[in-house]
Formats: sequence, C-alpha cells, structure tokens
Amino acid sequence: MKILLVSPYDFTYPGGANEHIHYLAAEYREWGHEVRILAPASPNRPLPDEPGLHIIGKPVPIHANGSNARISLSLRLSGRVKRYLALEQPDVIHLHEPLMPALPLTVLYHAKARKVGTFHAFAESNLGYFYARPLLQPMFERLDARIAVSPPAANFIGRYFGGEYQIIPNGIEIGGLGDLTPLPQYRDGRPTILFLGRFEEPRKGFRYLLRAFALVREQFPDARLLVVGGGDVQRYSEELGRGGAAGVEFTGYVDNEVKPRYYASCDVFCSPSTKGESFGLILLEAMASGRPVVASRIPGHASVITHGEDGWLVAPQDPVALALALVRMLADRELRERIAGAGRVTAQRYAWSAIAQRVLTVYRGESEPAVKADATLALPAGVS
Repeated sequence: MKILLVSPYDFTYPGGANEHIHYLAAEYREWGHEVRILAPASPNRPLPDEPGLHIIGKPVPIHANGSNARISLSLRLSGRVKRYLALEQPDVIHLHEPLMPALPLTVLYHAKARKVGTFHAFAESNLGYFYARPLLQPMFERLDARIAVSPPAANFIGRYFGGEYQIIPNGIEIGGLGDLTPLPQYRDGRPTILFLGRFEEPRKGFRYLLRAFALVREQFPDARLLVVGGGDVQRYSEELGRGGAAGVEFTGYVDNEVKPRYYASCDVFCSPSTKGESFGLILLEAMASGRPVVASRIPGHASVITHGEDGWLVAPQDPVALALALVRMLADRELRERIAGAGRVTAQRYAWSAIAQRVLTVYRGESEPAVKADATLALPAGVS
C-alpha cells in the first residue's frame, strides 16, 4: 500500500501529532508499505532524518488551546499540493487534524484517494470550529473514515461535526523504556518526583506542582523535584522566591535518547495539567518505565488511568490534594510497587505495533466499532 501521512504542524518541532506520524511511518515501512510524509517546516531549522518527508508551507506560531501551534496559513499551497498528489498517487491519505489550516485542508480538497482523518485535540471549546462550521462541514464530509485518539477528543470534535469516530489512541515506543539504568547523579537515595514537559505553558499546571512540592518538603525535607523540559523559569519567580526553589532542579530540554533514563531516575512521575490534554501519552511513557503516576483528574488523563489501580488521580488546580497524593506515594513503598506494576501492564496495550495495526484496518475499510457524536452547535461558554 502507498500511504501519505499529512501533518499541519511544523515538522522541525517535536509534538504529539508529529511523533504519532513518525512512529506510524516507521511501523508501516517495516511491514513493506511505501510511506510519504507531507508537512510544513521552518526554513531556518534542521529537518529531522525522516525518510519520505516532503515539505510544503512555512509555519507561523498561532496561540491555541493554551499552547502555541506552528502551522502554515498560506493560501498559495494549492498548486504545489495538486502536483504532489498527481506525482505520488497514494492509495490512502491519512490527515492528522484534517480541518486545520492550511495544508491538511488543501490536501483534503484535492485528494482523490481514500481519506482518513485523525483528530488529536481536546479543549473546552473552539470558536474557529463554531464560526467556520458552514465552510468546514463540506470538507469534513470528504473524509472516508474518522479516528479520534480518545473519547474526550471524539466528544470535542463531535460537538461541531457530528458523526462516527473510531477511538484509536496514540502509541508509545515500548522498546525505549523499561529497565534502564538511572542517571548516576540521581542515585543518592533522595525521594524524587519527576515533571516532564513544557512547564511554562499554564495548562501544564506546573505552578500547582511547585506549591504542592513545598508541602511535600514538610514531610520529606530532602525530596527533589526534577523538572525536564525547556521553558522560562522566571515565569515562576514568585513561587521559587518564597522558598519553593529548595529541592527543585531544572535540567532544560533533553533529547529522546536520554529521556527514558529520567523516568528511571524518579520515584514518582507527576502530571498536574489543568486542561487541554486529549490523551495521556506522557503518562503511558512513565507507566511503561515502571514508575507510579500521580496526575490531575482531567478527561485526557482519566481515559488512560484507572484511579487507584494503575495510577493516582487528584482534582486539578489543587496543590493540597496533589501534595497529599505525592506524600502518600513516597511514603508507601508497597503502594508504589503495586501501582507501577499495574501501570506497566496497561502501557503494553499501547505499543506502536498494536496501534499501527488498528489504524491499518481503517485504511483498508475494515472499520472498528465506532462511537457516535451528535453536534450541539452551542456557543462556547462566555460567548454571546
């Protein structure tokens, strides 16, 4: 089969959708399929070593869903896309966020092959979808099959575009996780909590973790909060300036080869996100690494974790509840080991080989059972 994977996002930046595309492509190549990837990319950044990658469009940063999405807004892609499709003639085109401007929409308009769309995002509302629905509905109907990465993602897009969605989650690279050696600088016996991600984005909830960690230190004075990821530390000068800096270590950005060793270096992994997570991918990575997870009880996390069985969920934006859960996990070795063991079992179901096989059945028209979403078309909260 000749497969074309389409991303709306700058392929020189890491992110959930682009990683999803990368791993699907790798699995399908290994199985003998011919795979191409179409995406925009920043001209001043190095391209990843990705076979079959073709660049169309220069992205610009757009603030959306509490984050910055780097997408192409150019209205001059039509001719290039049309020529590319005529040259490649794929059997199936898999568009990620197919209603995002401008590349996926342009491909969707010109494509004649079987068209599959995967919806990754989750948010409380989307004004763009609400007001642009009359224009986007005909494009939505061009899709031959629709996938959502989680029930929350299906419910979100389904509010604006009703229909059937097959739930096929993101996957994880199991082979790169597991029984790895901790980094030597963290083998000092101190209780260690790990946060991994773009901590400067408010929706990641890092501010609440800092406040919770100050309370954790009252019970575990030598506890360490290990913060892995890039961002502006000065955004949290207030929390850090009130004595909250004690025990907090910022590593900056680390590459994917080193990242699994940070999981291996912690006692508990914590994800305090407040909203906007369609799927708990980072939770699954920690679970596959054999680490217990404490996370906020938001839809994307709850679609992965069963509270008290393979992870621990607490109310979002509640530093006290978060601190109590972290203290309990650090204090109870038997609980940590039980939660971690169950988490590993859960994570195995999300191996990329299994996820790719499920997506392949959709390519072939052998659809899985789907959930039906009915569009409500209600105005988002606070808008009149």
